[in-house]
Amino acid sequence: MSRRNYPSAFMHPFSHIPTLEEEGPVIVDRGEGVYIYDDRGRKYLEGNSGLWNVVLGFDNKKLIETAQRAYAKLPAYHAFFGRVGQAALDLSERVVKLAPMEANRVFYANSGSEANDTVVKLLWFLAEQEGKPHRRLLLSRKNAYHGMTVITASLTGKDYVKSASGLPVKEVRHLTCPHHWREALPKESETDFSQRLALELEQTIRNTGPDYIAGFFAEPVMGAGGVIPPPEGYFQAIQPVLKKYGIPLIADEVICGFGRTGEFWGSQTYGMKPDIVVASKVITAGFFPMGAIILSPEMTERIDKASAKYEELPTGFTTGAHPVGCAIAMAALDEIEGGAFANVKARSPEFQKQLRAMADHPMVGEARGVGLMGALEMVADKKTKAPFAGNLDVSERVSRQALKNGLICRPLGASIVLAPPFIITDAQISELFGILRKTLDEVYRDIAKKAA
Repeated sequence: MSRRNYPSAFMHPFSHIPTLEEEGPVIVDRGEGVYIYDDRGRKYLEGNSGLWNVVLGFDNKKLIETAQRAYAKLPAYHAFFGRVGQAALDLSERVVKLAPMEANRVFYANSGSEANDTVVKLLWFLAEQEGKPHRRLLLSRKNAYHGMTVITASLTGKDYVKSASGLPVKEVRHLTCPHHWREALPKESETDFSQRLALELEQTIRNTGPDYIAGFFAEPVMGAGGVIPPPEGYFQAIQPVLKKYGIPLIADEVICGFGRTGEFWGSQTYGMKPDIVVASKVITAGFFPMGAIILSPEMTERIDKASAKYEELPTGFTTGAHPVGCAIAMAALDEIEGGAFANVKARSPEFQKQLRAMADHPMVGEARGVGLMGALEMVADKKTKAPFAGNLDVSERVSRQALKNGLICRPLGASIVLAPPFIITDAQISELFGILRKTLDEVYRDIAKKAA
């Protein structure tokens, strides 16, 4: 039954307008484990953990009870003027011990976008206070995703950002997307591709001038770019270049952090040694909005010194370090360290095995992923890697058909992306890929029929 005439004052973010106009929204009513149910009682396997974040299930009793107790004790407060809730202190001590590098300080925001935005502000703050106000340029990669504030949307290397909002701002430079399958030269190995990108980075730095560059932002795995793991040796090739020129490496772990890649951090999976880590999403398992900036001792010392002029750190958010959010984060980390992360490690081989098996489908050009995340890139021609014509909306078609079959998966450009909850079982993984293969077969037949 269509909801085409469904009345709503709600403005949908990042939603396919033709689909909304034709079918209306899916009104989510409740959740249970890895499944959600709509207001008509239909059940869906949530193959994307909501937006990468609801990793402990949609009805986790421990998180719900923790939130109830925290709201009863201290339902709201701020962290300005030297005041802070105990939960924020406890969480910070825990996070710096868990960090993928030596760390000693955490700053809280309300989302990954806000956290990345704050990192930029801190880098510019340091440049001003250290007598280098010209050090404002920021390096990112094409197809990256770092958020949707003005500056983080600028760091985001998606074509729609420029065409939709006239971004990026002048301070941002985008380097080649590290997608070997799509960007490598003929017969270029992954390591050779990585070396070429490191050379591109160094040439960019030298041509621009290292004293003008404030930082390099990188996701360990490019999540919203379509789950693109780095090529072999990538971070090992670029990090010496950054170190040579004294440019901080900011690891955007918003999606990868706290277990998604099969290690606790994507930085650990790929040998990154960041100066700053940005985390969000999984830190509260989606039960509360939170972003966290984790700082190395060197960055902390520089920020403390720069703040002396003002007798304070001149930035913050009203609900950053919210007492309820911090309590939920502590409970989420208990659950992750207490068994959910072990389940990721145990289930990842089966997930990746079934993901790679989808590469034999005539519509799939590449099956890629790591840990409990993966993507299938849709192509019209496997040999030439030619995508389907844009007017076919193939990935959107797959997503819509999967929804009808009881699976939520995400269309991202030419790709279908999967990132199921950490608590998924092998049986549910088989259910997920069984529905997805059935869906691809149905869409493929429909496209072939219309082309005949």
